Amino acid sequence: MFAVVEVAGKQYRVSPGDRIAVERLDAAPGSEISLDSVLLTSTDDGVTVGTPVIDGASVRAQVVREEKDTKVLVLKYKRKNRYRHLSGHRQKHTVLEIDSINV
Repeated sequence: MFAVVEVAGKQYRVSPGDRIAVERLDAAPGSEISLDSVLLTSTDDGVTVGTPVIDGASVRAQVVREEKDTKVLVLKYKRKNRYRHLSGHRQKHTVLEIDSINV
């Protein structure tokens, strides 16, 4: 059994027991959240595809922790002008553990 959910504009294929890292959500570690935008579910009975979402379907998830991704360096450089600008960015993620899929 698996489902495809949309979180913060991105789609994830999840099963019960999976851990996924999504873009930062405003939820405290240890709390439960419900992901309501389920796009597809697959069970033993068959596959259900939403148009665009499945009405009444949801995925229950537990917030495990918040973490930062690896640093991405951005270098701006213009030759012959002595211009160099180096900046970095670390994206924040929320790690979710999938508890159940409710169809």
